Amino acid sequence: MSTTRQQPPGDLGPERDGAGPAFTVSAEGRSRTLSLLSASGIVPLARDFTRQALYDWAWLPAESADRRAAAEDVLLVVSELVTNACLHAEGPEELRVSYGQKVLRLEVADRGAGQPAPRSPHRAGRPGGHGMFIVERLCLDWGVVRTPGSPGKMVWAELAAPA
Repeated sequence: MSTTRQQPPGDLGPERDGAGPAFTVSAEGRSRTLSLLSASGIVPLARDFTRQALYDWAWLPAESADRRAAAEDVLLVVSELVTNACLHAEGPEELRVSYGQKVLRLEVADRGAGQPAPRSPHRAGRPGGHGMFIVERLCLDWGVVRTPGSPGKMVWAELAAPA
């Protein structure tokens, strides 16, 4: 089953309160930031925002099964990181998506003090607790950045860019 819904370029998903989602694009277009504060439908909003970036960066529509799988992996990791922030970290504040020639980086800032980690031991047949295990399996690397004296953290993950 595909997690990459076919949507026309330019469709950032449902609008909130009559206005589009608050986001910024870097000058060179290789980085985008979406504010998730006070948003509803945060996980689909983050996924649609990331999907639009993948269209704009020519990852979608995918030319091959490998490229389609790479895009689906990105969308799945975004869903997992944002969901974890919703469930375990007092909600996400911001999503940043950026890419270079070989790596796409996802960053989710949240207000939580906890430390994300794959559940150990991982129990594949049981519901829940798979988010960070999925992130760990799909990503080249991931981690947490904290700013001393500031609440919250930024959880980041890097995936290989499609060949």
